[in-house]
Amino acid sequence: MRSPAPAGHNEVKEHWVPMNTLGSFPRWTKRAAGIATIMAVAIGLSACSSAADDNKPAAGGEKGDVLLVQGIRSLSNSYHANWAAGGDLFGESVDKKVIVLSDEADSQKQLSLVKGLAAKGQVYALNIDPNTSSDTEAIVRAVTEAGGYVVTQWNKPDDLNPWDIGDHWVAHIAFDGTGIGKDVSQTLFDSMGGEGGIIALQGILDNKPAKQRFAGLQEALKANPGITLLDDQTANWSRTEALSVTQTLLAKHGDKVKGVWAANDEMALGALEALKAAGMAGKVPIIGFDAVPQALDEIKSGTNKYVATVSTDPWWQGGAALSLAYKAATGEIDVSKLSHDQRAFYAEQSIVTKDNVEKFTKAPTLEALKPDLDDPFKRFSAPIN
Repeated sequence: MRSPAPAGHNEVKEHWVPMNTLGSFPRWTKRAAGIATIMAVAIGLSACSSAADDNKPAAGGEKGDVLLVQGIRSLSNSYHANWAAGGDLFGESVDKKVIVLSDEADSQKQLSLVKGLAAKGQVYALNIDPNTSSDTEAIVRAVTEAGGYVVTQWNKPDDLNPWDIGDHWVAHIAFDGTGIGKDVSQTLFDSMGGEGGIIALQGILDNKPAKQRFAGLQEALKANPGITLLDDQTANWSRTEALSVTQTLLAKHGDKVKGVWAANDEMALGALEALKAAGMAGKVPIIGFDAVPQALDEIKSGTNKYVATVSTDPWWQGGAALSLAYKAATGEIDVSKLSHDQRAFYAEQSIVTKDNVEKFTKAPTLEALKPDLDDPFKRFSAPIN
């Protein structure tokens, strides 16, 4: 079921890179170096943001004046690197470059970077992934005060909605982690023959997708009495932390560990390194979420029993959501006329296994993504209640 499209809806990042970034860490590294400069400038600008209040831009802007901005955790995270690449595809479609604000999972830095945008004195369109649900309100209020337009993804408090703040918070997009979490957990359990002990690596604990995905695991455990959750710990979405946590849990539980559940692929890949060091790789199945390139390669090869991940299509997240914010900023979409369903919705997602992995291993072309850029509601799945 898709929500109907609304009636009539249809300077300063320098990090331009080729679009096909799959597996291309050198290109991401080069790009990240430019980000450091952007971050330093933005943080410096935030110090004078109070002065910018008197020069707050009027609501709406000419297309040539609207800045395109992405707010992500880190370009060293391949999921967010693909998100940024999707934003670049949208920028290419309107002949504009995109500012990328990278906060490295630091909520204070994230808010400072957003506040720093006010000093530009221009209308901006921001597509951002708040680090935690508790960060979202401060971010959207800062954007509203500056006269920008923002689409948030993944994290917001359950009792806070875009229409509670105003038309400058255009929409919130998320993915139902509970249902898909249950389904992909079942894939893990099936690969274990329906019995045995597992360890689970959780994401940031005050993070909506982390909570939902773990809730999905718990639902799957109730339906599979032969599977035992031996232990769960947070690794904060980090591959490095996951390596350390998994080593600790393997030392504690030893060969009782028959499966590894991770709330994202970065942590699953860290767990895989720990399994390799323990001589258990290829013997213990693993699942993750986010469909990052290395995880897809592992699923495709089958060598290390990486059995499944979940794709939310980060290129779509980066491109279509930025398009939605831009259309609001330029007046192509009248936010006041959008339904509540259009302003807070779940989007489509897919479980990726060896049977369908080929469909997810290539970055989309601009031509392939263009229908979703033209209609940001095209992948509407359900309203967020």
